[in-house]
Amino acid sequence: MTTYPRKLVVIITEGALEAILARELMALGAHGYTIADVRGRGSHGAREAAWEADRNIRFEVICDEAVAEKIASTLREKYYDDYAMTLFVADIGVLRPQKF
Repeated sequence: MTTYPRKLVVIITEGALEAILARELMALGAHGYTIADVRGRGSHGAREAAWEADRNIRFEVICDEAVAEKIASTLREKYYDDYAMTLFVADIGVLRPQKF
């Protein structure tokens, strides 16, 4: 099986940022994204999604390294100080590189 290297950018943050980040990610060069509702516990306490303001979401973006770097630096600069946000990047292999 032949795979092509890409980056998986995962952003876990407050649900209130969904529409804003969706636009931001596309403007930064992402070809698309996946969003899921998530729950968990971390340094900001438990996020159980019992009500709308307590909702967390998880964005996943598959992209090249340059776009991953733009996403990470922009989100760190614009959102880290004011919102609960975790971002990590992983090396992955994809089968259809033209999609990403």
